[in-house]
Amino acid sequence: MSRWFGRLKAGFGQVGQVGQVGQVGQVGQVRQVRQVRQSQTESDRSDRVGQSRTESDRSELKPQVTEGAAMKDNEGVLMPYGGYEKLRAYVVAEAVYDATVVFCNRFIDRRSRTHDQMIQAARSGVRNISEGSGAAATSKRSELKLTNVARASLNDELLCDFKSFLVQNGLRVWDKDASESIAMRSRLRHDHAQSLPPAKPGLPQLTGLAGLSDFVAKAEPEIAANAMLCAVNQAAYLLRRLIEQQSKEFVDQGGFADRTRSLRANSPHGTWKCPVCNGPMQERTAKFGPNAGNAFLGCCNYPHCKGTRKKR
Repeated sequence: MSRWFGRLKAGFGQVGQVGQVGQVGQVGQVRQVRQVRQSQTESDRSDRVGQSRTESDRSELKPQVTEGAAMKDNEGVLMPYGGYEKLRAYVVAEAVYDATVVFCNRFIDRRSRTHDQMIQAARSGVRNISEGSGAAATSKRSELKLTNVARASLNDELLCDFKSFLVQNGLRVWDKDASESIAMRSRLRHDHAQSLPPAKPGLPQLTGLAGLSDFVAKAEPEIAANAMLCAVNQAAYLLRRLIEQQSKEFVDQGGFADRTRSLRANSPHGTWKCPVCNGPMQERTAKFGPNAGNAFLGCCNYPHCKGTRKKR
C-alpha cells in the first residue's frame, strides 16, 4: 500500500513538472510576441522619423523669402508688396530716426515727455513705411493710410518739435532760402556728398545723409536742430511724392478686391459653382448624345460628382 501511494505521489510530481514546463513555454511565447510587437513599434517610429526628416529636408529646399525684397504674386491673389528698404523716403526717414535719438539724448532731458515723444514720432515715420509696404499685399488702402501716418508723424509732429526747441532756446530758425539751408539740403540729398570744401579746424562737417547722426552729435545746438529740420523736410517731401504714386496706382490698378474679382473672372473655372457639390466648374465638350460637340460646364470633381450647367 505504501508503495502504491509512493508511485501516485511521484506521478503527481511529474504532472506538476509538466505544468511548470507548459507555463514556461507560455511565458516564452508571450515574450516572443512582445519582442515582435516592440520591434514593429520601433520600425514604425523609425519610419515616421524618416518621413519627418524627409519633409524637413524638403522644407529646407523651398525658396526662402528675403526681407526687404520686392515680392510679386502675379499668378496668385496677393498684390506686389515689400521692397520698402529700397525707397529713398525710407532711407531718409531711417536716418532722421537715428539722428533724432542722438539729438534728444544730447539736448533734451531724458526725464521729459518731449524726449520720448520726439523719438516715438521719428520711429513712427520709419516703421509705418515698412508696415504699409507689407500690408500692400492685401490692401492698397492700408498702405496709403500707413504711409500718410508716417508723413504726418514727421511733418506735423517731429518738425514742429525741432522748431519749438529753437524758439524756446532763443536760437534762429533758418529760412528755407537761406544760404545755410541750401547748402545743408544739397549735402543731405546724397548719402555721401561729393566735392566738399575742406573742413574748418575744430568744427564738424556734414558729409552727407549717412553722416547725419555723427554731425548732430558734435554740432552746436542751432546748427544741429536746423540740420534736422532740413532732413525732416526732405523725408516729408519724399513721402508726399510716394503717397501720390500709391494713389495713382490704386486708381489705375484697383485694390485687392478688384484683383480677386478680375482673377475669378479670368479663371478657367469662372465664377460658376457646381449645383450638386458647390465645387468649381470648368468648360467641357460633350462627346456623345444629342449635344455632342457642344460646350457645357462640368464639375471639376468628376467622376465623383456629375453636376453640369449650360454654358451661357
